[in-house]
Amino acid sequence: MSTLAIANQYAKALLESVSQAGSGATSEEALSQLLQFDAVLKSSRDLHTILLSPAVAHAQKQKVLGRLAETLGMHGLVRNFLFVVTRHRRLNLLGEIRDRYQALLDETLGLVRAKVSTAAPLSQEQRMALEAALAQVTGKEMRCGYEVDDSLVGGLAVRVGSTMYDGSVRGQLDSLRRRLTSEA
Repeated sequence: MSTLAIANQYAKALLESVSQAGSGATSEEALSQLLQFDAVLKSSRDLHTILLSPAVAHAQKQKVLGRLAETLGMHGLVRNFLFVVTRHRRLNLLGEIRDRYQALLDETLGLVRAKVSTAAPLSQEQRMALEAALAQVTGKEMRCGYEVDDSLVGGLAVRVGSTMYDGSVRGQLDSLRRRLTSEA
């Protein structure tokens, strides 16, 4: 079974658990806590070594996870999920699990994520206008991540899933170059 399929199973299980009535946690809280835990795990080499090492006993890993979960204020359901992931030696897939969880949650909420690269930072009004235009194109609510890319010269490029909308000066120049070379 591929790592993506395994990550998807864990993500789906967490989303189903959190979505049950009376779980006491929201889907967004669970995502936030996964992101927070993943950041802490990546920032501490010692923690990473302890939790991923097969030489460390599972009981010891559970103690460390429990204390960390308490320190981070994690919901019991998310803490228990991390216990299961660790027990099954899948903590090395946490990044993929988190990404699949976010994708499943977005799908459930009817959201689409886009990556927007711009030549210069956009104002809040420009971001809102862009998100409204993208929502109109996709027919779904948009959540955009923004980054400034100095190589664009001007304009912007937007990636929604596997679709790329390139309105950058660089993209237009590349397109013009391809047309000119194909006609020559």
